[in-house]
Amino acid sequence: MKKETKQTIYEAAIAGLLVFLLTVLAPFASIDYIFTDHIYQIPRGIDSRIKIIGIDEKTLATYGPMQTWSREQYANLLDTLCADEDFKPTLVCFDIIFTGEVDEGDQIFADKCAEYDNVVVVNHLIYKESLNSVTDDLYDVVVGVEEPYPALNEATVSGFSNVSMDRDGKVRRILPDEHYNGLSYSTFAKTIYQQYCLKTGTKPGTIPTDIYGRSIINYSGKAGDYEYVSMADVLDGTIPSKAFTNSIVLVGAYAPGMQDNFLVPSDGSNQMYGVEIHANILQSYLQGRFSVNGNPYLMGLIMGLLAFAIVLIIKKLKPGFAVLVLIASIGLQLFVFKLLNDSGHAYSIMYFPLVLIVFYIYTVVSKYVIERNKRKKAMDAFSKYVDKEIINELSKSGDFQIKVGGENRDIAVLFVDIRGFTTMSEALTPEQVVDILNEYLTIATEAIFKNKGTLDKFVGDCAMAVFNSPFDLDDYEYRAVCAALDIVKGGDELKKRIEKEYGRSIGYGVGVNVGPAVVGNIGSDFRMDFTAIGDTVNTAARLEANAKADQVLISDVLYERLKGRIKVNEIGQIPLKGKSNGVNVFEVLGLEDTPGEE
Repeated sequence: MKKETKQTIYEAAIAGLLVFLLTVLAPFASIDYIFTDHIYQIPRGIDSRIKIIGIDEKTLATYGPMQTWSREQYANLLDTLCADEDFKPTLVCFDIIFTGEVDEGDQIFADKCAEYDNVVVVNHLIYKESLNSVTDDLYDVVVGVEEPYPALNEATVSGFSNVSMDRDGKVRRILPDEHYNGLSYSTFAKTIYQQYCLKTGTKPGTIPTDIYGRSIINYSGKAGDYEYVSMADVLDGTIPSKAFTNSIVLVGAYAPGMQDNFLVPSDGSNQMYGVEIHANILQSYLQGRFSVNGNPYLMGLIMGLLAFAIVLIIKKLKPGFAVLVLIASIGLQLFVFKLLNDSGHAYSIMYFPLVLIVFYIYTVVSKYVIERNKRKKAMDAFSKYVDKEIINELSKSGDFQIKVGGENRDIAVLFVDIRGFTTMSEALTPEQVVDILNEYLTIATEAIFKNKGTLDKFVGDCAMAVFNSPFDLDDYEYRAVCAALDIVKGGDELKKRIEKEYGRSIGYGVGVNVGPAVVGNIGSDFRMDFTAIGDTVNTAARLEANAKADQVLISDVLYERLKGRIKVNEIGQIPLKGKSNGVNVFEVLGLEDTPGEE
């Protein structure tokens, strides 16, 4: 198995393991709530059977603060709603804690509740103040119950109104039943539902609960969605009692200052009154739409295997196609999880997409880094042939394509050879020969690069360079001659040392020509050389072959282009191997001026 394949499988396995562990451990539950709220808590439309009579600011302005009311006020509300038997509500449910006795209105209200026999009220559980780290609830153990005052308790049924909050302060779950002193207590909404089933002859359904006895509320509406009227408008007849026929009426606080509002997942950062929360829970009972947290181990295993497979696919695709696979995978997960939640099973959403996105970014970045390293290696290799400034420009532009083929360019070609090297090498050890050769070729290479030339190749003790290839180079004819002179001059010190140490005399012979040539990658797809070919190149090689030690020979074509800028000695016409006609040759003695700014 290839190393790259092993690496891909290893990374995919890490992705799968991460998805499994994160799904099971849920370390970022508070963040995950943000995603589950947006997917699961989508308003589905409210049940028209549920209506809210709010004790709102208008009611408080009309009748004064609630704590000053006689409970006869609530008896009057019951008379208004239920006096006409044909139009009475199925249930009237008070989300108001009636503890302790106040005045004679207490008995009046209790008698009315007994008379109409359709009233549900609330009790209030007292919890030990501690946080259960397993259930995420702010309440733990029931240590007491606040019941309605005795007369009302006998005339009505009650359910506890407490709601518990997750760590982010939002109400998402209920405990349908609690136990205290051997007695079972049900939530306000569950009690209402049970009474509604009794009144209508409907068989009550069961709701799912997790191992901690909890159910997740699937909210049907946002704050203000349920039909609400002011209690003052009902009491003064502005709203006719017929509007509540066969309804489930919830009466509760509906003013900001009454401290009965909570954050809920269906409404972002907005708060919902407690009576509206009970209305949502009641609708979930009526429609059987609760859900519970599913088995995280099973889902973690499934999603981990999927993550493993998807990462394998992503690693093999180009970034554009990979992101399509990523989006499709996440979209499919959200769709399936939404269906599962509708069927009663809720799962953490964020971990599968999170891991996939992280690994996608990692894949893109790693591919970029790998390609960059490959490019750097190629540039480093290319820098052996051309000046570093050219490499820097090439790196910036990034538009150089290596391909088989060539183009016609006008170039200057330089050949340099070491005169006397063969004879000298016969008298020296191989190691000495290589050291001297490397020193001479280093001098030649530095001179070529200094003048922006491209080192084409080394052939033994001979080197070839081109100017104006592969990139456009200003004043390339002049630069080529400058490079030739720099090579000869640069070898002076080494020449003296060789004569002193070995008693041998060697020097550079240089030939330079200019003209059209075919330049490009010559070879096959798996092995190629970037070089120049043509008569211009051949003539430069022949000039070098005729040059003596420390002599620079150029063609008449090159001389015509540089006339007045270089000092020359005309050699005259000499025959060159491979050419039917001779070539007028000039020996370069020096420069008349210096190149322009580079």
